[in-house]
Amino acid sequence: MLYYLHFLSEHVSGFNVFLYVSFRAVAAAITAFVASLLFGNWVIRVLTALKLGQPIRQASEVHRLAELHGVKAGTPTMGGVLIIGTVVISSILWARPDNRFVWLALFAMVYLGVLGFADDYLKVTKKNTSGVSGRIKLVFQFALAGIITGVFLMSPLLEVQARELFVPFIKAPVVANMSWFTFFFFGLVIVGCSNAVNLTDGLDGLATGCTVTVAFDYALLSYVAGNFRLSEYLQVPFYPFTAELTVICASLVGAGLGFLWFNCHPAKVFMGDTGSLAIGGLLGVVAICCKQELLLVVVGGVFVIEAVSVILQVLSFKLTGKRIFAMSPIHHHFELAGWKENTVIVRFWILSGIFALLGLATLKLR
Repeated sequence: MLYYLHFLSEHVSGFNVFLYVSFRAVAAAITAFVASLLFGNWVIRVLTALKLGQPIRQASEVHRLAELHGVKAGTPTMGGVLIIGTVVISSILWARPDNRFVWLALFAMVYLGVLGFADDYLKVTKKNTSGVSGRIKLVFQFALAGIITGVFLMSPLLEVQARELFVPFIKAPVVANMSWFTFFFFGLVIVGCSNAVNLTDGLDGLATGCTVTVAFDYALLSYVAGNFRLSEYLQVPFYPFTAELTVICASLVGAGLGFLWFNCHPAKVFMGDTGSLAIGGLLGVVAICCKQELLLVVVGGVFVIEAVSVILQVLSFKLTGKRIFAMSPIHHHFELAGWKENTVIVRFWILSGIFALLGLATLKLR
């Protein structure tokens, strides 16, 4: 919305800065961060007043984990509404409203935020850790993938882009036309990313901190993909609509840092599925729009490790009757191995930063 202030530059010098994505991205990050700090305590009070406290696994399920996390019972959850709200407000203020990718990304975030909210609400009202069934979640997540795919394939300007498949470290598309597989591929990206972030959200600030590094990387990747000179120099596919996603990702960075102010150990509020599913979906859609879907495996390395640990644990138990880890996701394994919660969180943040740097390195190594 504020983008249109650049028209005032014809009469007043200085307003031309609103033309630049870089300026608006920084402003969006600051706006989201400040808004999070201003409204954070109010959101926590409202969630507390509504008695929307996080249920903790019973001792009968995992005795040792119940001992470690028992004090967290009743901590307000659904704090993801703060992240979603600040990202949406900041993006609407600073992104170009005529860019379809902006609305596509925000729609995906709100859509999955509503799904996560329903899941959290059922958990709170039932007073246990089960909510919306996994099958129903998958149906809604793949439905979103269908909507995203339809937007791409029904637009002549985006159709070719949607069907291409790029692999990190390789300049040209590995597959020029994925055809009908495009839907399934987009579905895997959105479902995989949203659920991976959801699985990571098990310790105070863990998913939030990792979100900041991944969002920062995709802010840079979107900027490069939407800038003709940079994309040509780095030999990255150029897609002009993508540049505005820099503002969206920057908003997520600011919102993540602001939420971390309240979510750091010991957390005053949890994002819940409301936040984790929404964040994962947003990152997945951004990756699709800038054609860096597979790079999510590198940049979001911590999210991938968490998800893979769950898959391996389930497969091992079903096939052999034995568990690979003391508990999955893997952050709980390290807790049960004797690591302090803060130790696990900070070390995973460090890994997330390393993965982010590796992701950026692929821009030059092509």
